[in-house]
Amino acid sequence: MASKSRPRTLSVYLYIPNIIGYIRVLMNCFAFAICFSNKELFSILYFISFVCDALDGWFARKFNQVSTFGAVLDMVTDRISTACLLAILSQVYRPSFVFLSLLALDIGSHWLQMYSTFLVGKSNHKDVKDSTSWLFKLYYGNRMFMGYCCIACEVLYITLFLLAKESEKMTDVLLGAAQQSLINSVLLAFLVFGWATKQLVNIIQMKTAADLCVLYDLNKKHNA
Repeated sequence: MASKSRPRTLSVYLYIPNIIGYIRVLMNCFAFAICFSNKELFSILYFISFVCDALDGWFARKFNQVSTFGAVLDMVTDRISTACLLAILSQVYRPSFVFLSLLALDIGSHWLQMYSTFLVGKSNHKDVKDSTSWLFKLYYGNRMFMGYCCIACEVLYITLFLLAKESEKMTDVLLGAAQQSLINSVLLAFLVFGWATKQLVNIIQMKTAADLCVLYDLNKKHNA
């Protein structure tokens, strides 16, 4: 039995989207290793890794290589990458609590969402058809809208990193950049709106996932 199961296990690890995931991990490790010595290269590598996040999903559907391992690898890579960037931003901006709070919200909401998904027997954490929140359903139900929010969030963080100097206030940096030109103002407004929407979705996600965990406990006691 072991000899028969081993090739199947190996084949999942070698799925094209999972290989892309490994490349993303290596790319991010190198990017963060040089983030302070070469901000521009770091930003390029970080953004390429972010773009590959969309590519692995496309390859998974194209070649019928969707896997639970791939979904977990994808989410863990996303969360760690964003968490590392937020941790860096917390060191160069004041108050640092803002970025540490965003880090906690991002990890907490996605962890709860993933856990509650498997708890209720769903195969995908993006399956939110039964949610009562229209924004939550729009976010996970419309790939273009979700893509906009995610891109806006990450690009805003990268922009803040590129503009950062030691111990600056985030609001001063954003206002200074916006005052340089009308185009900058529009672009920043576009990014901030997408970022704010994603944070609101994270809050809704955390509450929804927590409710599912509570309902699971109540149903378990009721059926006992």
